[in-house]
Amino acid sequence: MNGPRVALESTVIAHGLPAPHNLETARACETEVRAAGALPATIGILAGRPVIGLSEAEVAELASRQDVAKVNLANLAHVIAAEKWGATTVAGTLHLAQAAGIRVFATGGIGGVHRGAGDSFDISADLQALARYPVVTVCAGAKAILDLPKTLEVLETLGVPVVGYQTSELPAFYSRTSGLPLDLRADSAAEIARLAATHWQLGFTTGVLVVNPVPQADEVPAAEIKDAIEEALLTAAAQGVSGKAVTPFLLARIAARTEGRALRANISLLRNNARLAGEIACALAA
Repeated sequence: MNGPRVALESTVIAHGLPAPHNLETARACETEVRAAGALPATIGILAGRPVIGLSEAEVAELASRQDVAKVNLANLAHVIAAEKWGATTVAGTLHLAQAAGIRVFATGGIGGVHRGAGDSFDISADLQALARYPVVTVCAGAKAILDLPKTLEVLETLGVPVVGYQTSELPAFYSRTSGLPLDLRADSAAEIARLAATHWQLGFTTGVLVVNPVPQADEVPAAEIKDAIEEALLTAAAQGVSGKAVTPFLLARIAARTEGRALRANISLLRNNARLAGEIACALAA
């Protein structure tokens, strides 16, 4: 594959979005990357074989199979060694993208510090991966179900620059605002590329996190979605949902509670992030 590339995760295909939106959105994100002038590389594991740049048929199979593991850094080797099928999370995708020499990655929202982590110690492996791999990650902030202030604090502690794209406030996934100010802002893809290149030239090996607000027409304002998030969290606790099952459970509950508005926002922000990632990849290549 020649030219600037953008890595895309596959967990959103296998676990994040319901059919048929999962397959439609995966194809739309690849289209957005191409429209920006870059090449999409959707990453997944097919019967133990890591693939950097899934074909349309392979994406369709990941979207339809029921035996696809959710792959993070802790189980990546197991899924490959056992010749299983796997969809890569943010952390898993970052590892494979960096190994393939891809410097830009687009996702929806990163994982982070879960609410109540002081008791549960539930902190996503995404944060350590962002600190470990020198890749620009484009997202719409951390998922709104998380403890956003603590997530932002951990990223600062890990030395990961958090750059607002045309915003000075951390987006909250479905919502454009969170009330949390950012120290860094960039208003163009070229500016982000210069910052990332300088960051790495200075000897830093962490990633650069670009937070890109959901398009205004599709956002669900934070005040509106707050009750849906609280209800989903209470239901998850009552039903004993834990571990890897928490995030997909909560997102599905919120989508149902908001009568599809959250789902529309999720799809919109994924496409928006893919387009910006393509622009950054082209700017880095230049």
